[in-house]
Amino acid sequence: MIIGIPREIMHGEKRVAAIPETVKKMVDGGAKVLFEAGAGVGSHYADEAYKEAGAEIVADIDKIFTQSDVILKVKEPQFNAEKNKHEIDMMHKGQYLITFIHPASPSNHEMVKKMAENGVIGLTLDGIPRISRAQSMDALSSMSSCAGYKGMIMAVNDLSKFMPFVTSAVGRLRPATVFVIGTGVAGLRAIATAKGLGATVYSADIRPEANRNAESLGATIVETGVPEEVAVSADGKHANKLPDKWLEVERQNLRETILKSDIIFCSALILGKVAPILVTEDMVKEMQSGSCIVDISIDQGGNCAITTPGAIEIKHDVTVQGIKNIPGMLSTSSTIMFSKNIYNLLEFLIKDGKISLDESDEIVASILVTKDGKIVHNGALEAMGLK
Repeated sequence: MIIGIPREIMHGEKRVAAIPETVKKMVDGGAKVLFEAGAGVGSHYADEAYKEAGAEIVADIDKIFTQSDVILKVKEPQFNAEKNKHEIDMMHKGQYLITFIHPASPSNHEMVKKMAENGVIGLTLDGIPRISRAQSMDALSSMSSCAGYKGMIMAVNDLSKFMPFVTSAVGRLRPATVFVIGTGVAGLRAIATAKGLGATVYSADIRPEANRNAESLGATIVETGVPEEVAVSADGKHANKLPDKWLEVERQNLRETILKSDIIFCSALILGKVAPILVTEDMVKEMQSGSCIVDISIDQGGNCAITTPGAIEIKHDVTVQGIKNIPGMLSTSSTIMFSKNIYNLLEFLIKDGKISLDESDEIVASILVTKDGKIVHNGALEAMGLK
């Protein structure tokens, strides 16, 4: 098996899909690894370290896409300006792609359709189920932890106020108010970071267990008004996509806290589906001047109605951050975590020296996006209006 690891070309993306340690494991397992020259520099890994681990260092990305059976990436395929063509158009029929595809996100629909047309077999890391045997493969949780920490730091940098309670010669300044919406891995890390910096922290989630976790970190819970039987999946692990009626109830219950907050941290996701809109433009118009929204759910469409993917913009005198590669700003730590997650998934999928997809397996069924020229991912089909 030939495994290709290209350099990430998304603007500002410094991560890479493998570190020398995981490359060595692939080579020791019988694979040939083609590694694009310079791909590890942003994470502070030199080509020589990959060469010593057994990789072949390749200068021309065309060779990697042409010769590889499997492509390992961090971010979804992008347009390669140097080659004047999209990375999907550099791939071939029957080739496997393992990365974060985020197939339900509207901004990725055309790319996913092109994957199917080209016969690429797409496996998305954001579909890894939250089950015990998949924990070591769960790159979404790993990257969410990075995004929760760094995203809160980014919000603090854009805020024109102190985060903690400050006593000075001219009086006391109250701490900043932070509202974390969605308290999965990213939200919990954001709460811990904000509390550590001295902010007053509120949080909301439609899952009771998530609220208990947030409360244990010191957040004040804002009730959403959504019944547990509506909010939580039958297995109790995931948030459901809410009917419009209940989504509106949630928005109204969050509104008061949104309007009084200095920082809104948006991290509410629905596994494999478009993220719910919880902060409307009307709410942003009424927020305090100088406030900040960090919408880390933007890869799946975003929780704020006016977040621009990949951009930081000031709208209605509120800074709205839609940066899509926040974990890339912690490139060393996030690359270590990501590379081990993707290696563990690859090892799980390989049988007798090649990838074998058992579609009856929950992990495979959850991550499979395109196969045999068709889109098979339920969340993507639903978001595209094809189901």
